Amino acid sequence: MNLGRIALTFAIGVSGVIVFRAAGLPLPFLLGPMLACLVAALAGLKLSSWSPLTNAMRTILGVAVGASFTPAVIVQMGDMLVSLALVPLFLLVCGVLGYPFLRRVAGFDAPTAFYSAMPGGLQDMLLFGEEAGGDPRAMSLLHATRVLLIVTILPLLLWLAWGIDLTLPPGAPASSLPWPEMAIMVVSGIAGWQVASRIGMFGASILGPLILTAALALTGVIEHRPPAEAIMAAQFFIGLAVGVKYTGITLTEVRRILGAGLGHAAILGGVAFVFAEAALIMGLAPPLDAILAFAPGGQAEMAVLAIVAGADVAYVILHHVLRIVIVIVGAPLIFRFLR
Repeated sequence: MNLGRIALTFAIGVSGVIVFRAAGLPLPFLLGPMLACLVAALAGLKLSSWSPLTNAMRTILGVAVGASFTPAVIVQMGDMLVSLALVPLFLLVCGVLGYPFLRRVAGFDAPTAFYSAMPGGLQDMLLFGEEAGGDPRAMSLLHATRVLLIVTILPLLLWLAWGIDLTLPPGAPASSLPWPEMAIMVVSGIAGWQVASRIGMFGASILGPLILTAALALTGVIEHRPPAEAIMAAQFFIGLAVGVKYTGITLTEVRRILGAGLGHAAILGGVAFVFAEAALIMGLAPPLDAILAFAPGGQAEMAVLAIVAGADVAYVILHHVLRIVIVIVGAPLIFRFLR
């Protein structure tokens, strides 16, 4: 752990928040540090985040999403089944279009192209891809570019096209919430994370707290989401983590990998739009919920967007969890078949 780099990264992230807030831009606590760190990394500065702290911040989002699973949501889950059934088809189309682009147009080797084309499960895709002989650096940057572009462009679309105010606090202040309930949230986040990690659950820092908090919400123990201050802190450190991934990137990587990532993100964005439109036409979800459910960004980033934009958080996150499960289980099997 390099404290100097972490302090520099933190300062750059804070400057990004200040600039975004001063300019009235959306999601200042997420996009501000993310883009500020991206610019700093591309300028050659050595940045670093601290994984334990980033994971701890992700537990806040898990608790926030879990608190959205009320009895009313469970009653409505049957209505989501048709929409959820679109997810495997969505992933199939993403793979059919994304893999040839990265393999033939961008020129990556087969393992790198295949596992980079899978929209989800970053750590697992890096592991599977490296075991298959892929380039872990290229895969990491391609996935980071997908997340960065989707998470940057989508809020701007919501803000400019739909007029959704993404600068408002993402919840009630801590002063308005009961302290005993906030204490339970802290315990739920930490315990859920640790238990999920011990059993090897993917996305343990989000899904563990999500599942445990959902159980508490369904039984009436928890009736609120974490305070706005906690959710903004989570946004900040998640934004830092995305921007920091570009530390040490070379000009060759910028030209090749970022260019390929831009093209791939455009393909995925187009596919997501088509499926969101299909869900809308079929009456499965309103426009905001549909586009957030099928947008192939990171699970944590999509959770932030759903919370801040006022979407149906349970609907959105269920689609992303299913997407990641299918990718993690199916990708290595399909790759073996193709070989």
